[in-house]
Amino acid sequence: MNLFSTLHRFTVVPSLPRELSGLQRIAYNLWWTWEPEAIGLFKRLDPELWRATRHNPLEMLGCLQQATYDSLMLDEGFMSHLAQVEERLDEYLASRTWYERHGNPRTRIAYFSMEFGLHESLPIYSGGLGILAGDHLKSASDLGLPLVGVGLLYRQGYFRQHLNFEGWQQEVYPENDFYNLPLHLERDAAGTPLTLELEYPGRSVRVQIWRVQVGRVRLYLLDSNLEENTPADREITTRLYGGDQEMRIRQEILLGIGGIRALRLLGIEPNVCHMNEGHAAFLALERIRILMEERALSFGEAMEAVRGGNVFTTHTPVEAGIDHFPPELIERYLGCYYRHLGLTREQFLTLGMQNHGRSNENFCMAVLAMKLSLHSNGVSELHGIVSRRMWADVWPDLPEEQLPLTYVTNGVHQKSWLSEEMSNLLIRYLGTRWLEQSDDALWRKVSRIPDAELWRTHRRGTERLVDYARFSLRAQLQKLDAGPKEIDRAGDVLDPEILTIGFARRFATYKRGTLLLQDKERLERILNHPERPVQIVFAGKAHPADHQGKELIRQIVQLAQQEKFRRRIVFLEDYDISVARRLVQGVDVWLNTPLRPQEASGTSGMKVAFNGGLNMSILDGWWCEGYRGNNGWAIGRGEVYDDLTYQNEVESRAIYDLLEKEIVPLFYNRGSDGVPRGWTAFMKASMQTLCPVFSTDRMVQEYARRCYLPSFENWERLNRDDLRLAVELARWKERLHGVWGGLAIVAVQAQCEREVTVGQKVPISVQITPGEVPLSEIAVEVYFGVLDSRGAIMGGEVVPLDPAPDPDKVGHFDGELECRFCGRHGFLLRVMPRHPELGTVYDPGLILWG
Repeated sequence: MNLFSTLHRFTVVPSLPRELSGLQRIAYNLWWTWEPEAIGLFKRLDPELWRATRHNPLEMLGCLQQATYDSLMLDEGFMSHLAQVEERLDEYLASRTWYERHGNPRTRIAYFSMEFGLHESLPIYSGGLGILAGDHLKSASDLGLPLVGVGLLYRQGYFRQHLNFEGWQQEVYPENDFYNLPLHLERDAAGTPLTLELEYPGRSVRVQIWRVQVGRVRLYLLDSNLEENTPADREITTRLYGGDQEMRIRQEILLGIGGIRALRLLGIEPNVCHMNEGHAAFLALERIRILMEERALSFGEAMEAVRGGNVFTTHTPVEAGIDHFPPELIERYLGCYYRHLGLTREQFLTLGMQNHGRSNENFCMAVLAMKLSLHSNGVSELHGIVSRRMWADVWPDLPEEQLPLTYVTNGVHQKSWLSEEMSNLLIRYLGTRWLEQSDDALWRKVSRIPDAELWRTHRRGTERLVDYARFSLRAQLQKLDAGPKEIDRAGDVLDPEILTIGFARRFATYKRGTLLLQDKERLERILNHPERPVQIVFAGKAHPADHQGKELIRQIVQLAQQEKFRRRIVFLEDYDISVARRLVQGVDVWLNTPLRPQEASGTSGMKVAFNGGLNMSILDGWWCEGYRGNNGWAIGRGEVYDDLTYQNEVESRAIYDLLEKEIVPLFYNRGSDGVPRGWTAFMKASMQTLCPVFSTDRMVQEYARRCYLPSFENWERLNRDDLRLAVELARWKERLHGVWGGLAIVAVQAQCEREVTVGQKVPISVQITPGEVPLSEIAVEVYFGVLDSRGAIMGGEVVPLDPAPDPDKVGHFDGELECRFCGRHGFLLRVMPRHPELGTVYDPGLILWG
């Protein structure tokens, strides 16, 4: 017998005295990550250990010796600090919230995302999508939304980045130790871990559920790394965005279908599900399957009931960034599933296709999400426009501006990104209500802050950034076995007193991380100006398979190694939340150079604004809404050129011009007290105009008002009375599809001359032949507006026509068109179904244009 054949396992946890048990309680609720007093409490335990554990309080508590605990209990100051933080946590959890005053207590929201960026100590995120999801949960907690998060728990997460001497990115994947993270394994009453099963081709995969507490909000994370699974299936939750298309579809089945099953296993049945990007779209199918089984419904009937309670957010302005799966992969992984739903292969594939008549179109997760959601949105005003153009074929019969795809501009969780000094300064002059609500009037009080006080508060952030950059660069060089002289020289890079530009993001080619380096001679003159020098701090990761992105990083690192740039350019390796926090709190100018319109929103510049930094950006994403002329700088005017080389040349020159003629002189134009009054005026304008708007508090409130609550009301309406309305709606649509072809427009008459004066009303009458469609189920409308140069209606409005009151005029509809603008006008007639309870309803194929 092999003595080592049976491995017995047990978990060792920190042994804290009862008096210090509050430390563990606080550490297990990520509320501490945005509460400065709690962060200070943990840092006070052991500053060096705090840094070494990547700010992980649980790991740190496990490393401390009993003697340390004994001394802490005798430290009255520390014990008072602990009691104060515990009291703050209790007050936070018990306080009355925004949602209690404005929401519906029957709403239950589930927010699904492939990644969540909550804190650097929980590395299950890669970039902007995850940070946005993490900030969404934090604001949902602050506002008291009845929301739970659902994601995957990655054993290795996203990679850690190291740079070699030549500047090439190297990836390492350290294992996450779940037992030293703020995770609770969900168990049943007997203490056995709760598990669920998912069907994959030829086998079942068992999954367990972990919970993270984020203030008032619970985040559930699914984990397939169980011994009873095959090695290949244990890999499903190994890496974020790792592997090929087959691994991606396995992960997305786990997130969507497994996520819904996990919630039901926990006794949670959401009535509103929010898909943060298309990765989670399979959840809609699982909700449909459950209703079909439990209520004996057809697919169409269950779909009507479920669709009303789904919300979808797309973050990608290019279709290449969306998951597309070939039909054979869909068949292998979901063939049995869709047949169980009563669908044919063609019917199922059509759910994920914009145009099922198009040859070689793959199954698109974003299209599936849009077709099975009542509310779909982009993440900025411009992205909403881009998305409507991009996905126009999903709603083939509607004009672009009427497509049911709107926008909710992203924001940031201000408490997570504000420096403690800036937060204290704002409390001193604005009070504390700005921490709880987005209010323009409150932020206008920024004007009361003395220029010198605002300036010096921000400079402290710059000092910390420079200290961190020097420390980080020394650590990089030590790992590369650099010589003592080279390591020592790292101590004189950067200068906390000079203008500091920050550029940090994912190094994808469209973000153009090297645009600033186009003219190196001109750049050198700007950076090394004898009276007005400038410095740049770069950071960011390239996807492991993106060799072009890695090449951009290499170019920057090699430039920074040249003697003439060595003290003025630094590339910080291993960009994560911790590095980002230092950057956004310390830079004077945040540079953003995407190719318009490929930046859906962007949020890093918003974080800078809260800390008094200014933005210099291409007019793309959120900056189109944020830029006011006196609160930062726009690179160009939103032009898009066909020649990329020419565009890079034009926009790089625009950056140098802005720096030389506006930004650098404004920064160095100081008063007798050393304070740049013009610059602080820009800082104040930036904070007043951007901070009340670009926060996740505003964003989550907007989602609640425009998406969650209407979705819940729609879901409740369709599901009450044993799903009467959902069943009726599905059958009504099915009946109309059978008879709609017999409906015809006979005549259209508009009583107008060739020229009409502004304000005149144009009478219009229409005659239709309804065929077998009851007149009470027909809506006749005019789509009316100004024509562009090609003769197409721009931003038209819909004018409903009323049935003629004359009983002899059956099938006649009348109305008026009011001409409010000069110019060439036109109109189109359309006929749509009108449901007796829901009013006008759009369904592909059920619309007749005249």
